[in-house]
Amino acid sequence: MLKLENIVKTYQTGSISQNALKGVTVAFRRSEFVCILGQSGSGKTTMLNIIGGLDRYTSGQMSIDGVLTDTYKERDWDRYRNRSVGFIFQSYNLIPHQSVLANVELAMTISGASKKRRRRHAARALAMVGLKEHMHKKPNQLSGGQMQRVAIARALVNDPDILLADEPTGALDSETSIQIMQLLQEIAEDRLVIMVTHNAELAEQYATRTVRLLDGQIVSDSDPYYETEAAEPRRSTRLSRGYGKKRLPKTSMSFGTALSLSFNNLRTKKGRTFLTAFAGSIGIIGIALILALSSGMQSYVSDIETDTLSSYPIIIESQAVDLSDSAAETSSSASESEEGAQAQPADGVQQSGFAGDTLQRETPRTQHNDLAAFKAYLDSEAGNSIRQHTSAVRYGYGLELQVYSADTQRITQINPSPVYTGEDGNVTEEIWTEMIGNTELLQSQYDLLAGSWPQDYHDVVLVLDENNAISDTAMYALGLKDAAEFEKLRAKVENGEAIRRDEYETASFSYDDLLGMEFLAVSNAAYYEEADGVWLDRRSDEAFMKDLLGSAETLRISGIIRPAADAAAAVIEGTVGYTAELTEHMIALNNDSAVVRAQKETPETNVFTGSAFMDTQNMSQDEVLEALPQAQRAQLELLPESVRSVFLSYYMENAASTYEGNLQTLGAVDPDTPSTVELYLRDFSARDSVLAAIDAYNAERRQAGEESAVIQCTDVVGTMISSVTDVIDMITYLLIGFVSISLVVSSIMIGIITYISVLERTKEIGVLRSLGASRRDISRVFNAETAIVGLAAGLIGVGATLLLSLPINAVIQNLSGVSGIASLPPAGALVLILVSVALTMIAGLIPAHAAAKKDPVTALRSE
Repeated sequence: MLKLENIVKTYQTGSISQNALKGVTVAFRRSEFVCILGQSGSGKTTMLNIIGGLDRYTSGQMSIDGVLTDTYKERDWDRYRNRSVGFIFQSYNLIPHQSVLANVELAMTISGASKKRRRRHAARALAMVGLKEHMHKKPNQLSGGQMQRVAIARALVNDPDILLADEPTGALDSETSIQIMQLLQEIAEDRLVIMVTHNAELAEQYATRTVRLLDGQIVSDSDPYYETEAAEPRRSTRLSRGYGKKRLPKTSMSFGTALSLSFNNLRTKKGRTFLTAFAGSIGIIGIALILALSSGMQSYVSDIETDTLSSYPIIIESQAVDLSDSAAETSSSASESEEGAQAQPADGVQQSGFAGDTLQRETPRTQHNDLAAFKAYLDSEAGNSIRQHTSAVRYGYGLELQVYSADTQRITQINPSPVYTGEDGNVTEEIWTEMIGNTELLQSQYDLLAGSWPQDYHDVVLVLDENNAISDTAMYALGLKDAAEFEKLRAKVENGEAIRRDEYETASFSYDDLLGMEFLAVSNAAYYEEADGVWLDRRSDEAFMKDLLGSAETLRISGIIRPAADAAAAVIEGTVGYTAELTEHMIALNNDSAVVRAQKETPETNVFTGSAFMDTQNMSQDEVLEALPQAQRAQLELLPESVRSVFLSYYMENAASTYEGNLQTLGAVDPDTPSTVELYLRDFSARDSVLAAIDAYNAERRQAGEESAVIQCTDVVGTMISSVTDVIDMITYLLIGFVSISLVVSSIMIGIITYISVLERTKEIGVLRSLGASRRDISRVFNAETAIVGLAAGLIGVGATLLLSLPINAVIQNLSGVSGIASLPPAGALVLILVSVALTMIAGLIPAHAAAKKDPVTALRSE
């Protein structure tokens, strides 16, 4: 039973108050057909809205099945409208972008009913009103009477206790009006139907009770209901249905339903939706292109880093030069000079700086690195902290490979080659280079053009450039061209004579000509032969050299390689690459030689002179003469003074030998004591890990009191590439920040468009609220709309970026030869889509909140 007691409804507009209802008291039976008559402005619709829970009364009491509604909360009114009340409007208020079936299902959808149950009940309701065959049509495909029947079916689908009809026949012709009235009369047999109308004739003919209103008050009631058997109303916060016996279930619109409503609405405005999404995608396109280029650049730099760092490793030398302290002192001295200059009077000339500081800055600090201890650390299990980040570790011993032509008829040294020897006797360029031990890295950086990679230490590879060429000087050095011709060229240049290039033939060879080409290698110590207790260098003796080369190691070119097209740098610096096994073999030969054993057995005696090692650089000629053996001294004393002086000067210059120097000359080295350690990094990120591991090693040495074992390394290339990476990151962040402005602007624009959508869908908001949708449900509908627009914007942005990447990559490849520089990472694309959805939803929060706060009565009146 529904009862109103002394209901007053006052509308306040500024300082003006208007009473729509003035103390209305009326009670309704559980099943009857009540028509409320009255002129416009009499309060009929206001009373209907209060009964339906769309509007709130100012004072009085309203009870439903004995429960007072003044304790109802917002969610209780939502449940009441959804479960206990069905609305029929004069203008039908069907949602145009939904089908007839979806419109009827809507009340059950809001109540959280399953799809199967919704379809069954909606079909039954449509069958009741005679429109089952039209269920898949859109509202604009129906006549006015049919649309009103759909509205009735929608009101009945949740089987409400009360049906409220506001002028249901007002927009219909007389014949259709009669059909609607008959339908309502039939419905009123088992429930309460309250209809507002102006048509007294229809009311008298079909209604079981008529109530007349005038100026907000009931002036007549044809069949008033008296509660002679009714219990007193009880206050409760629980909303009951079915005569107060059970609580109404909670209404709940799922986000999927909200998405469906919004998607169908957006489909009716495809053009505007696409333009909105495209506008929102502009910022996404900008950021996606920047990410694609940045990712591609980072990938390209990463490849460059891997290749470059494989060519330019972290180097640790036995003697390291430390210029960092000098740089610090320079900065410190400059600061002190500035402070001192500021303190001086302006009318005089004063000293600036200190000469001692300048000398200290200009004098490099040399540090001895204990590479024996460091190699032992690297080879141990603890050294894995460094090895795991390296692609290869190469130990250098300062050994100069001694290579000769295989043609022993004429003694021709290939390495060190006279072609690459300067006037001071130093080698200006290495043609023979030891390769790193990482075969996989080598094969990734070089293409094998012919033959095979080295299988043992006898095999070497010939390294061509990217044009399948080697320099003419390398050809002279390898004996592929006559070295005498090169000496003539050198002489002409030194004499200032003109050189005509066309006078010299350009050489070319097939792979077969070079594959299998042989060389002879001898150990450094093999040149020396003992005579009268001293060891003599016999390189100038042709017969000795022919005999020596007859037993030399044979080397052969097993393969011809060329840098790969995608290799940014080459790890083999020379023209001929040989294995570390060849170096180890030559070291073993040197260490096992008689001259090396003799020198090691007499460390105080120079085996080349037979005399004790002397520091002749700090001795006078008389001191040198006194230190010579008696026989040599006697012979020198027989010479004239001038001749003796010249001889002693020459002797002092060449006798300044040391035990260590002799062993180095003989190529005798300790395999456990390298002169250099080269760490080839796996990638650039490994650089920091390796340097951190070296710092940890140094910290352990200091903690153990082994300060002399602390090492210092050189990594110039790493520092340079790190700067390049930092610049790329900085530019990326700057561009993303700049483009993000457009993303924010487009999000604001989407928020504005969403607000326009709220204004356009105001009546739909009213309909949803009348069907029991909560404010949160309304907010969810518009959040779903912005989510769809954001998703579309993100997908358009990512799709456009992928399409734009094609011409961008084509242009970059045409200009620079680098392919795939614009590459959007999948994770980045997904994040951008999510960011687009998130930003548009944030931009739509205010419009969604505004939609949720709209008054349902006002919303239903909007057009």
